[in-house]
This record gives sequence, structure tokens and C-alpha cells, in this order.
Amino acid sequence: MRAPAAAAAHTGQAELMPLDWRAMTAADLDAVAHIAAIGFPDHFEGRDCFGNRLALNPSGCFVLAEANGEPRGYMVAWPWRAGAAPALNTLIEAIPAEASVMYLHDLALHPEVRGSGWSRDVVERLARQARDAGWPALTLVAVNDAAPFWERRGFAVVDSPAMTTRLASYGPGARYMVRDLTA
Repeated sequence: MRAPAAAAAHTGQAELMPLDWRAMTAADLDAVAHIAAIGFPDHFEGRDCFGNRLALNPSGCFVLAEANGEPRGYMVAWPWRAGAAPALNTLIEAIPAEASVMYLHDLALHPEVRGSGWSRDVVERLARQARDAGWPALTLVAVNDAAPFWERRGFAVVDSPAMTTRLASYGPGARYMVRDLTA
């Protein structure tokens, strides 16, 4: 992993931040919820949702942080049903028995570290991990006009009339996307 220079908000100067992706812990949840509020102000999900996802699938929850430092980004993924997306800001009781894909629910970086390539590293890590576990695809819902961002990471939009209603809670322009891991 790389250690990019990131703009420091308080000084305007570039500071070296030796960041790395690591497993998320319960101690990270406040920072994760804060980053989510910055990255997705129109798609609120509370700290309890992130705690729920961490409990459901700890191997799919990551934070970007300095060693022993506060998270500067996060990613959350868990096994789910193909062609489906859970409602926002709801707790999930269990991974569905009929789960057939790895669902990448959230990836967000603090503005100070955006644009440094960090998302590419963790998405590829998740893709390898999911492929090794036998999942045939990664899926996600792109919001905030992020479909081109996800296309650059190997995802393709899948238009499905069945998903149109489900995506309404994700806002206008939400797109269901899939990355095939079998190739």
C-alpha cells in the first residue's frame, strides 16, 4: 500500500500520512459514522448500522488509517442476494441463506485523502477476498452520480425493472452495478 501526501485542512500544507487499510473494529465506529455523514449527507446511516454490519461480516469491514490512528476512510461489504439492495439505515438480522454475491454497501474517504488512489487498493483487496471465498460477483448501488467512478473499478450498470422501486430510497440516479469475479 502507498503512503500519499494529503492536504492538511488546518495548514493547507501537504503532510505525509502513512495510511493503510486495516480491519475495522468497534472502536472505529464513531469515526466511520462521521466520515459517512460527510460523504453521504443525503443517505444517512447511523453508527448502529455500521456496528450491525461489522457484527455480521467483520471480514468485509475495513478502515483507512495511520497506525493506531483515527480512520480517514472506510469500506463495508457483506454477502447478499443478487439483484437486491438493503434499505438504507436499517439493521440486518442475518446474512440471507440465499446470499449469492458480495455486496459492497459503502466506501467513503475523508476529503483530505480523496484522489490519492486509496479506493482502488481496497476494492481490489475485496475483489480478491470475495473471489477466493467463491463469490461470483461484487455488487453495489452507486449514488451521487458515482457510476463512472465504479466503472473504472470494473463494475457495470445493470438496469433491472425490479430494482427501480428498490433503488428509490437511494435517491435519483441511483444505479445497481455488478463486477463479475469469474473471469
